[in-house]
Amino acid sequence: MLREIRPAIVLLLALTAITGLAYPLAMTAIAGALFPARAEGSLIEKDGKVVGSALIGQEFKDDKYFHGRPSATVAPDPNDSSKTVSAPYNAANSGGSNLGPTSKALADRLKEDVDKLKAENPNAAVPVDLVTTSASGLDPDISPEAAQFQVPRVAKARNMQEEQVKQLVTANTEGRLLGVLGEPRVNVLALNLALDRAAAR
Repeated sequence: MLREIRPAIVLLLALTAITGLAYPLAMTAIAGALFPARAEGSLIEKDGKVVGSALIGQEFKDDKYFHGRPSATVAPDPNDSSKTVSAPYNAANSGGSNLGPTSKALADRLKEDVDKLKAENPNAAVPVDLVTTSASGLDPDISPEAAQFQVPRVAKARNMQEEQVKQLVTANTEGRLLGVLGEPRVNVLALNLALDRAAAR
């Protein structure tokens, strides 16, 4: 019986060593050598301190900053573990809200957000990504249109010329990958850091 079981045990141990240890270590080493910043989480630093990642959104509430997409992520309520509370950009609980088009809660939130944005910039159409959440709830990017929509508010809050803020948006707009994949986008954290640098000059 041992003769029949022994090859299975040897094969299990060999495959475990190859696929569970050697392969992941090799891929980690290759990724670290070819793409060091990405392999370490695409971290963004300011004054030598990590302030975030280019891959995960952050909540900006102050009028002097560009705001990202709404986030539907939640966390357990510290006062009642059977409930949840809003926790924007909670990477430990990535996911959408699962609210469908007939949901009254979703319709009420959308109406409230649209009304607030129309009051902020009544002369422009509200870009859809400023009121809708992404599937992950962690999207770090907005469309160039969503960034341009916020220019008047940010410029006013910072006492800057709108044209100067528009130039920052344009400078921080990334195009389609290889010219065809995806959509043009603006990383909100990178844009806000560029805004801080420009305001400090």
